[in-house]
Amino acid sequence: MRRSEINGYIREAKEFIKEMNFFLPPFAFWSPEDWRQKGSEYGEIRKNQLGWDLTDFGGGSYEKLGLFLFTIRNGNTHHPSCKKTYAEKILLVRPGQLTPYHFHRGKMEDIINRGGKGPLNVQVYCSAGEKELDRSSRVPVAVDGRNYLAEPGSVIRLLPGESITLFQGVFHQFWPEDAQLLLGEVSMVNDDHADNFFLEERGRFPDITEDEAPLHLLVSDYGK
Repeated sequence: MRRSEINGYIREAKEFIKEMNFFLPPFAFWSPEDWRQKGSEYGEIRKNQLGWDLTDFGGGSYEKLGLFLFTIRNGNTHHPSCKKTYAEKILLVRPGQLTPYHFHRGKMEDIINRGGKGPLNVQVYCSAGEKELDRSSRVPVAVDGRNYLAEPGSVIRLLPGESITLFQGVFHQFWPEDAQLLLGEVSMVNDDHADNFFLEERGRFPDITEDEAPLHLLVSDYGK
C-alpha cells in the first residue's frame, strides 16, 4: 500500500470516529516529530503496539479485503513486567470490505457493533485444524449474554449495540451489510505476531511504499 493511501484512510477514520462521538487518547494525534521527542516512559505504547493500524491481509486490495484498527490498550505476553491481561480496540469496516476467516488460540474476544447505519455480519465455524473448517460441529458463541450452539457456517447479524463473544478456536469472518461501521473489540491480550491463524495464507501488516511522509505512525512503524 502507498503511504499516501494510508494517510487518506487515517484522515477519513478520524472524521468518522468523531462523527460517532468516540474519543481517542492523546497519542492518536501525535506526529512522527512528536514521537521523536517522547522518552522511555511511553515504551508501553511502542512495546504493546497501541495506536493506528490497518491491513490489506497481503491481498493488495484493501477496499475488498481489509480492516482498519486503533488499539487503545493491550498487554504483552512476551514481557512478564506487563501486568495487563486485557486489550481494547476499535475497528472500522467499510461496505464491500471483508475481514477473512481466522481464529485465535490464546485470545477470547468480544466484537461489538458500536455504531453506524446497519448491521455487522459474523460467520462462524469451529476449526478442524489451522487450515480447515469443521463443517459438522456446532459452534459455541455468546451473543450479549445468550450462550448457545450455532450451526456451522451460521451468519450472526449484529445490530448497533449488539455484540458476540468468539471463543478460542472459532474461525470467524465478518463484513458490514451496507454502511461503514465502528466496531469495538474487548479481549484477552492481543498478539498479532503469534496468535492469528488464517484459513488461507495471509499477511497481517501491509508492505508500504513511502510516497509521502506519514501523517501518524502505524504500530508497524514503531520498530523502524
